[in-house]
Amino acid sequence: MNWDFQEGPLNVVTTSFHTCSKVFRQGKVAIMLSLELKLAIWVVMGFIAILATFFNLYIMLMSLQIHRTNGHWTPSETIIIALSLAGSTYQFLSYTWVTFQEMDKNCYLDRGIEPLLLALVFSLKFTIIWITAFLTFYYSTKLVIEPISCYTKIQEAFFKHVGTVVMVIPICGFSSCMPLMTVLTLTNSTSSSSCSEATAISHSWVIYIGCYLVITDIAPGLLILKSSISITFHLVIHLRHMKDSNNGFHKPKLGTEMRVIRMNLMLVAAFLCFLGVDLFTHYLNVVQAEKNLSIIMFFTCIYFTVNSMVLIYGRKSFWKELLHQYNHFLDEFPCLNCLKVPETKIKVNPSPGH
Repeated sequence: MNWDFQEGPLNVVTTSFHTCSKVFRQGKVAIMLSLELKLAIWVVMGFIAILATFFNLYIMLMSLQIHRTNGHWTPSETIIIALSLAGSTYQFLSYTWVTFQEMDKNCYLDRGIEPLLLALVFSLKFTIIWITAFLTFYYSTKLVIEPISCYTKIQEAFFKHVGTVVMVIPICGFSSCMPLMTVLTLTNSTSSSSCSEATAISHSWVIYIGCYLVITDIAPGLLILKSSISITFHLVIHLRHMKDSNNGFHKPKLGTEMRVIRMNLMLVAAFLCFLGVDLFTHYLNVVQAEKNLSIIMFFTCIYFTVNSMVLIYGRKSFWKELLHQYNHFLDEFPCLNCLKVPETKIKVNPSPGH
């Protein structure tokens, strides 16, 4: 049957409806990225990249201020600096790749640029997730109440050479992504399609993505999950000991330790949410042959932005200064006073004991 609609919103909605109906009738799940959706992802990724870069630069500047005051960085500060630097670089390169996808559809640039950019983006993702796992492992060993000999030896081995570990992780990430350049170059050389079709699905691509997800998502995910279980277990023991020592009459307080614990658990929660989305989008990309690398990078950028904000929250001095600067900025616009965030907690008077 021939549908004769004029150009307009109704035509777009009708076409999308028939496309979706066809997909569901075939019994497969797919993400159909229209040109409008791709453009929206591109624009929103720009705002996310700016926000994440601001958070990461803020972390680095505050850390430099600490270095000038103390003359050194603690192992956790070194790890967080590396995480912020890698996060900013990822935001820039991923947005550049998506921009090439949108702006260079006729392949004016050399085809070798896209595989190189994609390899760098994938290697930075490997780097950030593994450094995040390294950070959670650091805090899980640091917060253990009763020292475990195995943990103590691993902790000493790692943190005597924390700078080396932080340097080795990106090298391993880039090495693991070198085959990606070969796979994409071979695909491009045998394809006469445009640059936007450079990430064609092939048998080599499927094998590589499967191995990549194991070493980038699943392996560090197990370490993060194990660290979160360790932190939670020892937190419960610590709270029980504190409650017993206070005879149950006073609420146990952990101070800065509790903030660090909350930061770690938020990092774990954010990673688990991202892991589910990332595995699902890669499943659509590989198994269902949907070319949606831009939406994979979009969700990854959101995850890394949330990570940066959680890292700021984990340092009380960073968080207080950020809130102070934010409220000071809103002071310039009286109409936005309702958006202010209290810089200090409102103390509630405890009810009289029985």
